[in-house]
Amino acid sequence: MLTLNGNNFFFFDEDVSSVKIIPDSLEHGYLLVLNDDLRSAETLFNLIDSPRARWAEVLISVLKGFLHKYPTYFQIRNFYEIDLDFLLKNEKIHYVEQLLGALEIFSSINQEVYKYAARVMYENKLYSAALKYMNKSKKIYYNDAELHFMLAKYYLRVNDFDNADFYVKECLNLIPGYYPAELLKQKIEDKWI
Repeated sequence: MLTLNGNNFFFFDEDVSSVKIIPDSLEHGYLLVLNDDLRSAETLFNLIDSPRARWAEVLISVLKGFLHKYPTYFQIRNFYEIDLDFLLKNEKIHYVEQLLGALEIFSSINQEVYKYAARVMYENKLYSAALKYMNKSKKIYYNDAELHFMLAKYYLRVNDFDNADFYVKECLNLIPGYYPAELLKQKIEDKWI
């Protein structure tokens, strides 16, 4: 039987009392994933004609441990981060590990995927994992201003002002005048002094 887990963040909402799941919808498929019914979820996603459902077919294959269909650049860009966060918030740790395990393959399709994983880890307060994935991302594509901004935020958070200053300057070298980086630079300077 499909159930909503009121103790978790099902679909990012703590109050699941008003959640309505339409049969044979994307949401229904994701509920099947949360209930560990990957076979039924896969069958359902195969019936739905949408970009999200095409990605979900890839997702299911990753969660099953065998990637038989590769995602596109845009599928990774549009859905990887959302689904990783969704699974993490719903405490599907085995599935999170499967998605993280696919990073090397996915990075050959979309070089930003480590950054996406890092952002999910950072926002979920898994800071050492966030730094690990930021460093992997940096090795693949160093000239990513957003990545440098994320690194500056991380280093400011751990009071490493030298590195925070270095990375915010790297960000601003790539995108001069980037307002969020300018604000972060000022915050770093205020704390450093």
